[in-house]
Amino acid sequence: MPTKKKPQVTATEPPAAAAARDRRRELLDTAAEVFAAQGYNATTVRKIADHAGMLAGSLYYHFDSKESMLEEILRTFLDELWDGYDTVLDAELDPRETLEALVTESFREIDRHRAAVAIYQKESRQLAVQERFAFLAESQRKFEKAWLTTLERGVAAEVFRADLDVRLTYRFVRDTVWVAASWYRPGGQHSPEEIARQYLSMVLDGIAVRT
Repeated sequence: MPTKKKPQVTATEPPAAAAARDRRRELLDTAAEVFAAQGYNATTVRKIADHAGMLAGSLYYHFDSKESMLEEILRTFLDELWDGYDTVLDAELDPRETLEALVTESFREIDRHRAAVAIYQKESRQLAVQERFAFLAESQRKFEKAWLTTLERGVAAEVFRADLDVRLTYRFVRDTVWVAASWYRPGGQHSPEEIARQYLSMVLDGIAVRT
């Protein structure tokens, strides 16, 4: 007689651990908003604690410094960004489709991590010279390579104009996409996908091959 298999039990996170994780996420979200609004240098642990409605000493229970908070905020944003970018780049789409997908993924990341994007835009050059934040410079090199390669492929395939200055185009696309973090607010009139579609319709009319 065959023995019955024991039902698999799915491990669940203890309520206390889940609550601590959620609280940590809330504190990081608060810190990101303060860093984005006031700047990294002007932000103190006390200011973050005040915005979180807690004592500064209580914040140290979760994080040992404001540097730790900022590092986790930026790493979380960049890890998610590269998960999305790598999926696009591994899909072997044609150059135009790749550019469209990268732009769309960028606006989705602004929707998910608006404050982190704003911090990255304002602070990354200054932070990247510190050993702790060296990952910012590496991410920037990967970012530039991904975009330049896509644009160069498009020119080679005659999808984009032969006279296109790919480096200048990269800088234009990069800056005009990420500056949206300064005005975009989640839950607004337009979804990230709709903003990306409108943006692409303007950009591609300028770089697509004229027929």
